[in-house]
Amino acid sequence: MIQVIKELSEAIYRILTDDPVRPHIPQFDRIGENKDIFVYRNDDQSVAAITCVSYQNFVPVSEGELFHICEKPNIAVFYTIWSYAPGAGRSLIFDSVKYIKETNPNIERFVTLSPPTEMAKKFHTRNGAIIFRQNKETVNYEYVNAVLL
Repeated sequence: MIQVIKELSEAIYRILTDDPVRPHIPQFDRIGENKDIFVYRNDDQSVAAITCVSYQNFVPVSEGELFHICEKPNIAVFYTIWSYAPGAGRSLIFDSVKYIKETNPNIERFVTLSPPTEMAKKFHTRNGAIIFRQNKETVNYEYVNAVLL
């Protein structure tokens, strides 16, 4: 089951400290206008995976560009994801995309701002993403709409 986090509770604040990809991004910067946190929960309501998303009108190449506020975002940028259970990250990505498509029809593209690691490459390409662009310090993967239908 997916949960969209719009406000920071003490429990969510603690969970965000586990972020292995971008632990230096303050928790309060992850919530607000054009930003969402998605949590995938197991049947017993325990947290199985978390991802953070920034909504933009361009594909960012650096972390600094993640928090640009635009009036009409059309791109969902997944910039961190981690999992506590096998397969939960994959389920979270797909369920998050489905939720975004249902609630925000302006979003036309689904990309990542990922570290240039083999682990990130395997995760995203196994789940149907393609390499959109390799940047100096990051990689943008794109989840093509045909894969996400």
